[in-house]
Amino acid sequence: MYQMKSPRATAMLAALLLAGATGAAFANAKAKKPAGLERYGVAVYSDLCMQKDSGEIGGQRITLHRFAEADTVIYEFTAGSLSYPIVGNDVNLDAATGAFDFTIQSADGEERKLAGKFSKDGQTLTMEGDYCGGSVHMPMKLSRVRDFGRPLKNCTPCPAVPAAPVEPDNASAPVG
Repeated sequence: MYQMKSPRATAMLAALLLAGATGAAFANAKAKKPAGLERYGVAVYSDLCMQKDSGEIGGQRITLHRFAEADTVIYEFTAGSLSYPIVGNDVNLDAATGAFDFTIQSADGEERKLAGKFSKDGQTLTMEGDYCGGSVHMPMKLSRVRDFGRPLKNCTPCPAVPAAPVEPDNASAPVG
């Protein structure tokens, strides 16, 4: 094995090894960005889709703005076409649990609360509510939008609502 005769050369080699190890650790830490919802910035969540038969847009879109002072929300939904953006009020986001809620003022002046939960990786927002005009109670999954130029996917048709059982008409039956 080769022995270094100069203490200066030994110190330089040690410094180079330390710098290389530090750089590799920094690059590895940077590549392993913590999963979840970022504390600052803008994130868009959407389940917007295209109705195959009519060409109308369906679904909703939530834009979350995260600032140091407060979080803000812009909410859009569809009723044949995309609504005018509505600014949400009373925005609450619990970063530890992913719980999320806000209120909006509807066109008739009534205040409505919307609630949901973010996935641990921050890529999905599951909103509580009703699909299909209130006929089906199921959560609505909004995916985080990263490609704003992609075409909308086709909407999933509403599931068939089971018919209510028909009760026999006992009023016309003869009394015995």
